[in-house]
Amino acid sequence: METARCESYSQNMRKTTLEIDDEVLDEARRILGTHGIKDTVDAALRAVRAQEARAALVDQLASGSLDLDDPAIMGDAWR
Repeated sequence: METARCESYSQNMRKTTLEIDDEVLDEARRILGTHGIKDTVDAALRAVRAQEARAALVDQLASGSLDLDDPAIMGDAWR
């Protein structure tokens, strides 16, 4: 059985109910510069995704798999 979705929500969104600590929400709003619960939750989820992407890039850089020290590859990088 498929769950009905509100027409204003896209296929990638869901409507849900959450219990949220108001103090934590207020702090997140201040840190993220957001207004409203939905905006704050969306921004926090995007921040987590961005943090994971940065961590993956750091791991890739640390592994040396980008060949940044290969003059043949990097020769034209700054032109």
